[in-house]
Amino acid sequence: MPAELLKTCYAERNPSTLYIKGVQFFFSFSLKEEGLSLMKRAADAGYECAVYTHAITRAIFWCDGQYFAGIPRETVDRIRKLVRSVKWGWDLWHFDEFRQNRAMFTLAYLPSFYSCQCANLVERQFLCLWHIDVTKDNNMCDRCFWIKEIGMFLRDFEPISLFRDTRKW
Repeated sequence: MPAELLKTCYAERNPSTLYIKGVQFFFSFSLKEEGLSLMKRAADAGYECAVYTHAITRAIFWCDGQYFAGIPRETVDRIRKLVRSVKWGWDLWHFDEFRQNRAMFTLAYLPSFYSCQCANLVERQFLCLWHIDVTKDNNMCDRCFWIKEIGMFLRDFEPISLFRDTRKW
């Protein structure tokens, strides 16, 4: 996308542009405060991808799950597919805290996900993020549902890194 168009969209506070810039700032440049603020503005404007990514990001980095309440479970599958359909970059551009939180999540939350009896469980030899999306049926409790979503985000999300640096706008 031409730089002038991006600048104009950002100046007009276009929600999708705020979202893209917020994700880039947060996940690629480790500018967490600025990135989260931009994602929140896009979420407040109703941009679904931003609502989802902002809620997941708050849960991962601040253990704050309050924003999940604003996302109806029946819409999560569609939104998740939209967020993950964009291949923004590659895993090596995740900043260290993201990788550390992924490891901590695996140790802290996966055991409770796999031990909860809320839904039919497909037995796995290893507690890992790789199979989390096919481990339980859709009858799981809210806690397990959001653990699954966070796990898939940590497993699949690839930040913006191959696009121009927009910090100068």
